[in-house]
Amino acid sequence: MRLSLAAIGLISLAITGCSEGSTSPFAGFGERPELPTPKKALLPTVNIAKIAPWPAGEQPTAPAGFKVTRYAADLDHPRWLYVLPNGDVLAAESATEPAKPEGFRDWVAQIIQKQAGALQKSPNQIVLLRDADGDGVAEFRSVFATDLKRPFGMALVGDTLYVANDDAIVRLPYAAGDTKARGAAVKVFDLPGGPINHHWTKNIIASPDGTKLYATVGSNSNVGENGLKAEDGRAQVVEFTLPAGPSRPYATGLRNPNGLDFEPVTGALWTAVNERDEIGNDLVPDYMTSLKDGGFYGWPWSYYGDHVDVRVQPPRPDMVAKAIAPDYALGAHTASLGLAFYKAQAFPARYQGGVFIGQHGSWNRRPASGYQVVYIPFANGRPSGKPEVFLGGFLNAKGQAHGRPVGVAVDARGALLVADDAGNAVWRVAPAS
Repeated sequence: MRLSLAAIGLISLAITGCSEGSTSPFAGFGERPELPTPKKALLPTVNIAKIAPWPAGEQPTAPAGFKVTRYAADLDHPRWLYVLPNGDVLAAESATEPAKPEGFRDWVAQIIQKQAGALQKSPNQIVLLRDADGDGVAEFRSVFATDLKRPFGMALVGDTLYVANDDAIVRLPYAAGDTKARGAAVKVFDLPGGPINHHWTKNIIASPDGTKLYATVGSNSNVGENGLKAEDGRAQVVEFTLPAGPSRPYATGLRNPNGLDFEPVTGALWTAVNERDEIGNDLVPDYMTSLKDGGFYGWPWSYYGDHVDVRVQPPRPDMVAKAIAPDYALGAHTASLGLAFYKAQAFPARYQGGVFIGQHGSWNRRPASGYQVVYIPFANGRPSGKPEVFLGGFLNAKGQAHGRPVGVAVDARGALLVADDAGNAVWRVAPAS
């Protein structure tokens, strides 16, 4: 079925609720966010930020004292970044692909994804970027690996590069300076995949001693509506022992975890998590949290500790009683994906030890939320201080999106790199002097 823009607009108006959420830029942020009463509507709010490519000469905006350069342009839906020890940068190019809709909601969802620049043939490759002269622009690029299946997270352990496909962790040999993988990818561990594979993005990080891999696996639904059998092995972070197993659930009840990093003071593993939809503009806040080994974080039966989601049947008060409240809320529907602690020295001292979060942006909130990279200061291993917008300007005055930030990483010179999948670019933010 093909629809005109006018018809799509009518669908959006029909589905969009009349009420609006908070207009505060940091509504629903903090260690103890204010959680409103759930509002269940007949149909979900739809508020699409349509893609309007970056005008010539325009770019995101950073705070005073920083400069932004287009580290790489003309990429194909870059989602995630990994900085190699020699300073080369790997960008995973992957996307949600069109599929036959399984009902009205799925049909509308694909319309939304297409308008938001998130639905296309997946490139299924990793591109290597190199800035040898240090001017903040990668003058060299090459296709590092192909024939992957929606690659996302990457991690180098010794001379092995691990890549998280949408259904498995694979490995590739690597030596410093390589610009192309030496051979085809070999499967190491299975990850939950199809046939639904609702949250398909899988991220990985290696433990500091190189003995473990941790992988994120998102849920197969919003709140279990596809049946809990479809959630086997999902909504969790999994620990894999290298090189060949075993594996075990490390933390569960995490609806859609993505970013992973070790906090530099305590060494705790933190993740950024996308929470559930369709109970209001200001519910439920996405969040970042430290992970406790064996911890359960509520999904699907509750959110933010013991806040019960009555849509999930049958209820499980025993699971609600075990649910751990997250450490820090990141705003409702912000689609907080990237997470990177600042462990370098190039930025002013107040940034050191804090965390950068890439917020891909809402499709179901009015007004829109996310579409920015935020910085949250830390002290003694805990969030400490007010959040701030570190990279903005992704939405224009008409509410259109020039780009959508996803993965964030700190490069070898201490600058922040940001993958912009809708803008097909990688941005670099460095001190101006």
